Amino acid sequence: MSKVLIIGAGGVGRVVASKCADNPEVFSEILLASRTVSKCDVIAKEVGKGRIKTASLNADNVADTVALIKEFQPELVINVALPYQDLPIMDACLETGVNYLDTANYEPKDEAKFEYSWQWAYHDRFKEKGIMAVLGCGFDPGVTSIYTAYAAKHHFDEMHYLDIVDCNGGEHGKAFATNFNPEINIREITQNGRYWENGQWVETKPFEIKQALNYPNIGARDSYVLYHEELESLTKNFPSLKRARFWMTFGQEYLTHLRVIQNIGMSRIDPVKYKGIDIIPLEFLKEVLPNPGDLGDNYTGETSIGCRIKGVKDGEEKTYYVWNNCSHQKAFEETGTQGVSYTTGVPAMLGAMMVLTGKWQGKGVFNVEEFDPDPFMEKIGEHGLPWNEEINGDLEV
Repeated sequence: MSKVLIIGAGGVGRVVASKCADNPEVFSEILLASRTVSKCDVIAKEVGKGRIKTASLNADNVADTVALIKEFQPELVINVALPYQDLPIMDACLETGVNYLDTANYEPKDEAKFEYSWQWAYHDRFKEKGIMAVLGCGFDPGVTSIYTAYAAKHHFDEMHYLDIVDCNGGEHGKAFATNFNPEINIREITQNGRYWENGQWVETKPFEIKQALNYPNIGARDSYVLYHEELESLTKNFPSLKRARFWMTFGQEYLTHLRVIQNIGMSRIDPVKYKGIDIIPLEFLKEVLPNPGDLGDNYTGETSIGCRIKGVKDGEEKTYYVWNNCSHQKAFEETGTQGVSYTTGVPAMLGAMMVLTGKWQGKGVFNVEEFDPDPFMEKIGEHGLPWNEEINGDLEV
């Protein structure tokens, strides 16, 4: 049994806290911390089963995080705060000698740039300290990376083509809303896309490549090639890949709203003067858009996320499709959050369980596909995200 510190009290933090509280045989004590402690208190009251303590924390401040870690003495810190805070939290873990896990890679606050180089640079220091950092243990990145590792271990001698496909087939009744932090979401999808092909990155304009793909239980949806951080680690760790792409679905109404937001300057991340005060337009927009954590009550439909892979096994060409569908309604009934938060929070809890039970071991900084996928795949279904597979079907891509 182990103590765990969860940093972040958004929708994902709520799911992680709830799922950790469900498993006292692993998570003996749970501390949930955020800048706004009242959010932590609500989560503890509503889904904590009487097992969650709360604390106020400014995770931008390394000294504050170090002090909280020293006071609580966790074995693992689960970071589900903002991606800007990854490095300060990793610094605090290094100083205190505590293992670290997150769900999304670091990005600088003043530039929409997503890459692992900043966090990979911590490898030697974590190794020398004798501790482990697990990067990207959400769904995508996270489960999609573990799906890929599972396919490599059990279904292919060589993987050549990987397409990660992410569909949200749900309806929330809002004119425009993002399914996770609006600031991060809009930064992510409005930057240029890129994919890996023949040993190099091919850059694309946002939403340049479009194809209608069919998703189980959902049907055909317009899907667009974006850049997503797991492509960077997967092409590094599986060098036989000739091409790797990430696809995400968007409806036309969503894209129309997004174009308007961009055209009027509300997606800007540089400061502008308003009544003598510097404000960031995108940060202001975040405050007036619906809170993703509040979408679950009337959210219908489901998500479908998976990996479509083509390669060679025993000298023969083979295709493999592995995926999960998650009901927004069932996620809300269990945890009070919609499916996007649920599909990120469950893997974070399970990754923490893998670390604390010794199923994943190492010293240094690792992406999840570098660990044995089997114990994770054996457990993910019983914790709420069962997976399906299809062999030698039509991948469409």
